[in-house]
Amino acid sequence: METPLQIVLRDVDLYKESLDEEIKKWSAKLEEYHPQIISCRVVVERPHKSSHSGNLFKTTITLNVPDKQIVVSHEHPLHHSHEDIHVAVHHAFDDVARQLEEHSFIMSGKIKSHDHLPYGVVAKLFPDDGYGFIEVTGAREIYFHENSVLDGFDKLKIGMEVRFAEEMGEKGPQASTVKIVRKNHARHREH
Repeated sequence: METPLQIVLRDVDLYKESLDEEIKKWSAKLEEYHPQIISCRVVVERPHKSSHSGNLFKTTITLNVPDKQIVVSHEHPLHHSHEDIHVAVHHAFDDVARQLEEHSFIMSGKIKSHDHLPYGVVAKLFPDDGYGFIEVTGAREIYFHENSVLDGFDKLKIGMEVRFAEEMGEKGPQASTVKIVRKNHARHREH
């Protein structure tokens, strides 16, 4: 990394020591996906303090490589796994590693940029009605119909990672093609 790693922790003093070490370890592993990382800034904060919804943590990673800036921001008011600060940070690093790997593949010519489909996670399924919703970065949800699932609607499970093609439908954005991701991109979690 050309510029030293920046770690910003806001209102999370209790976790400072353990987070510093984990973030340094995960950031170093990002270079496996792209050898020319210019800079990386990680911000972990507790923006909400509510007795009703618990303490949800937000992680934002800004990564710069030649010709691209990747920004991942993980905060979801209903995603209770983000009450665990380490899970919130892991989710953000999963996303940035995936995007960094894809960018590296595009730059090397292994895949074409127009072949790139965004990632999301199956957030809701309504099997009796034949539709569901995919959660994408920024806590946005995209509708999909069972006919748009290439691998079979019955194979989907909540929390499963998918790729999808987005288009504008009658009632807003929808996924016209949904494909289950089979490759595990979370290699940076291994210790």
